[in-house]
Amino acid sequence: MRAGVWQATQRLAQAALLLLLSSGAALAQDEPTWFERNSWAAGPVAVLLLLAGAGTALALARAGRRRDLLMQSFDTSGQARQLVGPHGRIIFANAAYRRIFANHNVPLPEALEALVESGSSSAELLRQLPRTVAEAGRARAELQVRFRDGELDWFDVQAQRLKGGDHHVLWSCDIVTTQRQIEEYIRSDHEKFADLIEHAPIGFYSVDEKGDFLFVNSTLAGWLGLQAEPGGHFPQKLHDILADPIADSAPAFSPFGDPTARGGEVTLRGPNGRAFQAFIRFETVSAPTGGDGERGTPKLRTRSAVHDLTRERALEQAVRSSEQYFKRFFEEAPTGIALIDASGRVEQANEALVQLLSGADWRSKSLMELVHTDDRPAYARHFAEVIRHGKAPPLTVRVSGGERARYVTIFASRREDSAGSPGCIAHFVDSTEARRLQEQFAQSQKMQAVGLLAGGIAHDFNNLLTAMIGFCDLLLLRHRAGDQSFADIMQIKQNANRAANLVRQLLAFSRQQTLQPRVLDVTDVLGELSHLLRRLIGENIELEMIHGQDLKPVRADAGQLEQVIINLAVNARDAMPMGGKLTIKTQNVKTTETMQRGADVMPPGSYVMLEIGDTGTGIPKDILDRIFEPFFSTKEVGSGTGLGLSTVYGIVRQTDGFVFVDSEVGRGATFRIYLPEHARAPGEATQRLTGEADDRRDLTGIGTVLLVEDEDAVRLFSARALRNKGYKVLEARSGEAALEIVTEHMKDIDLVISDVVMPRMDGPTLIKELRTRRPDIRVIFISGYAEDAFRKRVDAGEEAHFLMKPFTLKQLAAKVKEVLP
Repeated sequence: MRAGVWQATQRLAQAALLLLLSSGAALAQDEPTWFERNSWAAGPVAVLLLLAGAGTALALARAGRRRDLLMQSFDTSGQARQLVGPHGRIIFANAAYRRIFANHNVPLPEALEALVESGSSSAELLRQLPRTVAEAGRARAELQVRFRDGELDWFDVQAQRLKGGDHHVLWSCDIVTTQRQIEEYIRSDHEKFADLIEHAPIGFYSVDEKGDFLFVNSTLAGWLGLQAEPGGHFPQKLHDILADPIADSAPAFSPFGDPTARGGEVTLRGPNGRAFQAFIRFETVSAPTGGDGERGTPKLRTRSAVHDLTRERALEQAVRSSEQYFKRFFEEAPTGIALIDASGRVEQANEALVQLLSGADWRSKSLMELVHTDDRPAYARHFAEVIRHGKAPPLTVRVSGGERARYVTIFASRREDSAGSPGCIAHFVDSTEARRLQEQFAQSQKMQAVGLLAGGIAHDFNNLLTAMIGFCDLLLLRHRAGDQSFADIMQIKQNANRAANLVRQLLAFSRQQTLQPRVLDVTDVLGELSHLLRRLIGENIELEMIHGQDLKPVRADAGQLEQVIINLAVNARDAMPMGGKLTIKTQNVKTTETMQRGADVMPPGSYVMLEIGDTGTGIPKDILDRIFEPFFSTKEVGSGTGLGLSTVYGIVRQTDGFVFVDSEVGRGATFRIYLPEHARAPGEATQRLTGEADDRRDLTGIGTVLLVEDEDAVRLFSARALRNKGYKVLEARSGEAALEIVTEHMKDIDLVISDVVMPRMDGPTLIKELRTRRPDIRVIFISGYAEDAFRKRVDAGEEAHFLMKPFTLKQLAAKVKEVLP
């Protein structure tokens, strides 16, 4: 009996000792003991230990002394801990465990099983944990658990089988969600940083002191075409990628010939031999050395950055090209360009504007000060509108520059400088010539209107003058020189001729006079006029004629050309009241460039120039552009008609010539007349001037003449004149009446004399109708208009003669004699 009790006591003592030993093991691992949850058993266990022996009692006493400290440490630990005995019996769980898990009376795996999502990887790991502990003695896993708030948390679960105790497993659990997030964040940042380094737009590399590459990022490897060998090594060295060789003395880790250089531009060799400029900056750092020197551990390494300058060089070239383009556009622009600040001062101007404002101190003044006083208010409003609204309609103002003010048209738009201050950029277009041409065009229109008026007046006047001169000729047939009425009749005729000359001047101005061009030698014309010119200019004016050698012929109306020379000589005489010198010079001129004076543009070609210059008072510049206007004169009222120079201009232009004038007040004026050189046809000779026609020739004749004229006075005079010369005259006052007469006397009519302009049926229409009946009928047209005007109304190829009104009895008889010999 005693033996059995003793044996039972011994077994209890051994169990207590096992607990103590397990507590010692737990203490060695900073784990709480079983006594934390079962303090009531300390006394019995101690008794059992005493029964077991003195050594065992001593250990239990020592454990008791430490129990309070161990229990306190175990229970206050932040890590959840649970000791599970055989058959899943919970021996103890600390405060952290009880705080985390509401049900602390079940083993930790069972508690977690309800929180882990079924079928997940965490559920599989949780099932493997007990088996792993049983086989290996310990296990650990991180599980994703949907915790109390419904959010997923990460638990770090550990398990360890206690030494010396069968089936006793210490479970511990930490919530590591925050740690896991930090680790994920660090990992993500590490990947991002690695990706940034690998694929940055800048190349990175590191080499050792031998020039071997320790690291090359993907960007630089792509630029250089580098391929790593197995193991991550590159066969090339640093100097192998340099396009230009450097000194052998240069360090192998430096891409520069200067050993002290740590940055600069180099040329690198890319794939397929492509070279490109790059900027490299590097620094050296000491490399950690290992204990085994035979391994060749590098003593230093570099931290190097490579910047490809290809794009920068292209941009620099583009910027240079853009700057050069802008500079050419700005400097070589044909219009003036200026940058103007907010105060109106010119900050920068191109060459065209400098030339436009030459002579003006624009650099030290506001642009407003260069604008004409009358135009300043408009300019101020224009500038203010540009600053306020960004743009304004173009403005034309007068600005000072050179010898006289010029018209400029300003196109401005707002701009801001780098500081944000407002200003404008302005384009200045020189519109002086355009303004002058505009004024000349208006003047030309006015002159054209006057010319049309002059032509109309001339037609009516010529009809009147024809009758006046004609009837005077009829009276003179009955009143000879000794007759009392002879002088009166001659006075009437002379005044009528003066009036006829005035009408011719009007027609010359309007370029509607009838010309009879012939091939002339200008030297012969001047020779015939020399005596007349000397009488016209007077004895106090010296006349000098300089004839050009081998002067080319011209085709012109001799009488009209003489009229031009006489008019210019008379004007020169009037400009030299105190005497002077009149110089007339001729020469051949060949121009290769266009000459322009005002609205007249003379094309390149061969011309005969007739220059008439005087030493008189000259012509002021302000009236120089108006001297060819009709009725414009600086002479006193009654001293001239104002048609002299306009007649010169009209005759020259109708002859396809040009007249230009240069003058300076106090030094005289020079008129230069350019007549086109006539290309003489084979066998064509120059016609010499023979003076007046022989007045004594026989002008009588025979034949029947049909006279068609709507002006009664002209018709009466012409009919009487022709009858006096022996012709039979049939009179008609209209085209319709003429057709009736032709019907009756078709075969008897030898000649038709018809006015060009008549009411209802005009002369050309009448003749066209007559020639359907008599194609061979001879025709003379008479008109107060120019021959060119009537020629345009007659069909090409129709033969017809022309007699310009006013005409005398002799001129009419001579023309009829010419047509009916």
